[in-house]
Amino acid sequence: MIQVTVWNEFRHEKHNQAVQEMYPEGIHGQLLKFLSEDEVIVRTATLDEPEHGLTEEVLKATDVLVWWGHMAHGEVQDEIVDRVHKRILEGMGLVVLHSAHFSKIFKRLMGTSCDLKWREDGGNCRIWNVNPSHPIVEGIGEFIDLDVEEMYGEHFDIPEPDELIFVSWFPGGEVFRSGCTYRRGNGKVFYFQPGHETYPSYYNEKVQQVIRNGVRWCAPTQNTYPTYGHYEARQKLKV
Repeated sequence: MIQVTVWNEFRHEKHNQAVQEMYPEGIHGQLLKFLSEDEVIVRTATLDEPEHGLTEEVLKATDVLVWWGHMAHGEVQDEIVDRVHKRILEGMGLVVLHSAHFSKIFKRLMGTSCDLKWREDGGNCRIWNVNPSHPIVEGIGEFIDLDVEEMYGEHFDIPEPDELIFVSWFPGGEVFRSGCTYRRGNGKVFYFQPGHETYPSYYNEKVQQVIRNGVRWCAPTQNTYPTYGHYEARQKLKV
């Protein structure tokens, strides 16, 4: 079974009543709830736990790490970012949600600012499926309609995605590359935009399905991790 660790800052929920009311068990609690309905083993980790809950032992036992962050990206210790980055290169998958586009680990993996336009105005959002044969969109149909979601708009300062999965439209006229995949080392990365902390996006069945599909797609394969550095000849060299 796929072993999933859901990481959340868990800060908004402690200080913002609107977030508490929307996600009374924390955003990580809601993600855990619907991911647990799949055939996966799910644990959670949060910023204020020792080592942010991402110890060597936890990461070694994690096939896919799901990351949500917003207000405290800078508080994530660089040592932990290094640890997560190493595991991704070794084959651990990463699902990056909403404002985690600004997380240290995503920016490290992308090598760019990962900046964008945004507006929180209570408007709706239509998320278009632009890659209908991809496993991540299984069961989704042509689009996902959200009655309310934070506007994210282009230009999104990320490298060209390996695969573009979703493009979102907002009533102010903006569009956004809201679902993108990448491969880094042996690991697979999926970014998915919905999930503002005061909006009910993670209760939407299609959003839940995309995240479940993303976890399965990001799960490690059984491929052997390459050997690097000095390498002995496999056959006798002719001198």
